[in-house]
Amino acid sequence: LLLSPIHPHFLSPRVSISINIQSPFPPISSIMDEDLPVTRPASDVEPSPSKMARHSLSFEPTTPSRHIDRLINSNHHSSPSRTILGDRFIPSRTFSNFSLFNVSSSASSSSSSSPNSLSSGTKPEDSPNAYTTLLRAALFGPEAGSPFPGTPPKGSGSLPPNRNIFRFKTETKRPMPSLMPFGPDDSLPGVSYSPVKSLRKVPRSPYKVLDAPALQDDFYLNLVDWSSHNVLAVGLANCVYLWNACTSKVTKLCDLGIDDIVCSVGWAQRGTHLAVGTNLGKVQIWDTSRSKSIRTMEGHRLRVGALAWSSSVLSSGSRDKNILQRDIRAQDDYISKLSGHKSEVCGLKWSYDNRELASGGNDNRLFVWNQQSTQPLLRYCEHTAAVKAIAWSPHAHGLIASGGGTADRCIRFWNTTTNSQLGCLDTGSQVCNLVWSKTVNELVSTHGYSQNQIVVWRYPSMSK
Repeated sequence: LLLSPIHPHFLSPRVSISINIQSPFPPISSIMDEDLPVTRPASDVEPSPSKMARHSLSFEPTTPSRHIDRLINSNHHSSPSRTILGDRFIPSRTFSNFSLFNVSSSASSSSSSSPNSLSSGTKPEDSPNAYTTLLRAALFGPEAGSPFPGTPPKGSGSLPPNRNIFRFKTETKRPMPSLMPFGPDDSLPGVSYSPVKSLRKVPRSPYKVLDAPALQDDFYLNLVDWSSHNVLAVGLANCVYLWNACTSKVTKLCDLGIDDIVCSVGWAQRGTHLAVGTNLGKVQIWDTSRSKSIRTMEGHRLRVGALAWSSSVLSSGSRDKNILQRDIRAQDDYISKLSGHKSEVCGLKWSYDNRELASGGNDNRLFVWNQQSTQPLLRYCEHTAAVKAIAWSPHAHGLIASGGGTADRCIRFWNTTTNSQLGCLDTGSQVCNLVWSKTVNELVSTHGYSQNQIVVWRYPSMSK
């Protein structure tokens, strides 16, 4: 018999299950409720109790056997006042699906009315072959045997019947699949098997506060950047400091002297290289693992307020309205110059595939460039204030978000593939920075005047 055996530890003190088999694949004659007598075929009725009914699977109320009494402590018997903790999974007769064996209530009633007699006509499903087919299909699915009685043919569009034989009562709300022999059944009333979704809590206060004396109050500068190694770089006046988020250690990386000021910092995508833009128009490359300056590159006439890395290529934007492309492997200070903005370049961001560069300026313009162009491929002029906040989406190709200054206060979304604006949201405050989450489709915006808030948005609904 292919039914899973039930250990005596899992039997109810008031229920016993007896399975008597004389042939390899006997038919099931009856499955009775608790208040019905045991059905035995007339041909097998014997006065001796040693000979029991053939081919019968019966559930009958009885007292626990001596063997069970030795295994179960009398103090563990369930009482109506005690709560069942669900550590013993006992099949429930009320909710078990015995109809899989094609035994209707009318058949059970007729058999109970004449327990010692069988009808002369034998149904096809009572034959050993039918029993074998039903049992195989119940345990291994319809593919392993012919369909159940009443199963709709393939292609009919109807759902297959539920093949769970036993069902269990449990006090727990979450499923315990490792303890359920046939898995949970969604139709079981009063029990929820879907995982409970916990409400997401975003902290309202910072978990760490760092002192930042001499931090310049200038909207157009980019003085904070976080590396892939969980190290924060901060430009304070003429110095750059590093804070390791893993060890909380603070390190002073460099000091530019009294004649220069840090205007921007930018970490390389991988490794420990940090670019520093200065007020004198220079760009310095530092190896933070050794606290050593690698090289200094010139080319700008005014301060460098924006930096963006693309592999070994570093882009720098300046108040001189130009963007310089620098390959740190080349000997020259820069390999190309991008001209198009009419005012200071205050925002730079490379796309995640390193194919497109977005630049924002104090001329209220957002431009998109590629690796070979010296003129902008796409121009977006809908903002009414400086465009500093720029973020490419890691979830959709060509999707970019940009934020405007105090006079604009809007976050706009663009599709560079179709060269179209997707949406606009008025935040009510100056948009200083934008960052997409890499794991979920959400966006974080930081704001200045007048609300000075940090907002987490869910895209594309843009709900907070």
